[in-house]
Amino acid sequence: MTGITTAHSVVEPGARSRRIAAAVVVVYAVLTMLPLVWIFMTSLKTPPDSISYPPKIVFQPTLEGYCNLFTTRSRQTAEYIRSLPPPSGFCEQIARDRNMVVVSASNYAPRFVNSLIIAFGSTFCAVTLGTLAAYGFSRFKVPLADDLLFFILSTRMMPPIAVAIPIYLMYRELGLSDTKLGMILLYTAVNVSLAVWLLKGFIDEIPREYEEAAMIDGYTRLQSFRKVVLPQAATGIAATAIFCLIFAWNEYAFAVLLTSGDAQTAPPFIPIIIGEGGQDWPAVAAGTTLFLIPILVFTVLLRKHLLRGITFGAVRK
Repeated sequence: MTGITTAHSVVEPGARSRRIAAAVVVVYAVLTMLPLVWIFMTSLKTPPDSISYPPKIVFQPTLEGYCNLFTTRSRQTAEYIRSLPPPSGFCEQIARDRNMVVVSASNYAPRFVNSLIIAFGSTFCAVTLGTLAAYGFSRFKVPLADDLLFFILSTRMMPPIAVAIPIYLMYRELGLSDTKLGMILLYTAVNVSLAVWLLKGFIDEIPREYEEAAMIDGYTRLQSFRKVVLPQAATGIAATAIFCLIFAWNEYAFAVLLTSGDAQTAPPFIPIIIGEGGQDWPAVAAGTTLFLIPILVFTVLLRKHLLRGITFGAVRK
């Protein structure tokens, strides 16, 4: 007799559960994306449309906010503007339409470059030091290892404002105020504790037998670390790099206190973009939109490494 089986997996979700889960994920994604969509829409509005009430959902898009972000303008008389040669670019034409002229480029581009240098530089240093320290704690018998790990973690618990004044005085004496090197060192010191704790967990999951087999084949300890451990820990390194970069990219308090010109990053600069008669909200929104792009690109490039199944699969083998 041919029997009809009705067995089903207690782990595999049913069709109804999948639909409910999909609906919850979609709703959460929409709610999460709404502020970002609104910022992007504001960057395409004119200054009057950006502060209109009720808020305008349908409007004529313009790049005036991006032009105002990258230029400094000055209001002039109609007679003076008529005496000028024809506008040389799109942004100049927008300024002329509002009886203004472009005086010079703004400081947004240098501040954005400072953010790139400081954030990626500190992330590289923090992940490099964190990987080496995590490997040492994971593979060697370090005296008072638990106490040292707790001390490293405790530096992350301390609110930045509690050490802001001592760091400011120390940086002033050392000549590190308003320098890229000073900010990279500071962000590295803050992020290295997070890097050590995250990466130690990943390295602990890599069997020691892999390294022992490599050293039996003639590899040195350093070679086995570079050719065996690092590839297996790629998932943890990528995840740690993303978290460290997000902190360094978004950090505001130390950037306000320790920088004012040469090393100032974008977060302190964007809120002080002033337009005619007050805050230039389209320019602020444009600067925020552009500020999101590097983090988004970096996360997308490393997204395949964020699945810890890569490490688990290697361990099972």
